[in-house]
Amino acid sequence: MHNREIIYLSKGLPKNSVYKDEAYLSGIWKEQCEEFFVGFDQISGDQVANPEYHGGSERVVCVYPFEHYAHWENVFDKTLTPSAFGENLTVLGMREDQVCIGDVYQIGEAVLQVSQGRYPCSTINKRNNNNLLLKRIVGTGYTGYFFRVLEEGKITADSKIKKLGSHPEQITVSSIHHLYFHDPSPSMEVIEKIVGIDELAGQWRKYLLDLKEKIQR
Repeated sequence: MHNREIIYLSKGLPKNSVYKDEAYLSGIWKEQCEEFFVGFDQISGDQVANPEYHGGSERVVCVYPFEHYAHWENVFDKTLTPSAFGENLTVLGMREDQVCIGDVYQIGEAVLQVSQGRYPCSTINKRNNNNLLLKRIVGTGYTGYFFRVLEEGKITADSKIKKLGSHPEQITVSSIHHLYFHDPSPSMEVIEKIVGIDELAGQWRKYLLDLKEKIQR
């Protein structure tokens, strides 16, 4: 396993763009930076365009594993730009199958906790000018994930990543994604176990409770 390290640090404010002649406003376009301050509700100089679906205290820091860049570049034969998925932290050694809901990390001065996997949306296609990307992301589970903030602080491009604690349930981001999107007969017991994790973001708890209700019908 790689040492955990930051490859890119990125932030950005919403901006207007055009995809296939259609204008859209999004915070997915991030610029690389040397440092930013992570607050309880947002990163300084970083905002979302649509607060109904993005942002908030359970989704402050967006993370994407750097290992997946090589995969996508290989699949689509196209070089990706930094923060191609709109993430704030592009990291090595922290894939979705290596991090669990509730795990706690210190990155620079900030103490962060894994709150949920990312529920990918079509803006990723627009950002990368690739209308196949979203479907493939859902297919692989290479979604990235979010941190909530337990202690505010500054993160710099060369900040070290230190794991402070593992959640006892050990439910990976990847396993929740596969249960929700790909399991033909999801186990009620497993759903209840995941929903019972206090550290899981409310939005994902709702997705799983809806799934449970659907199975029970």
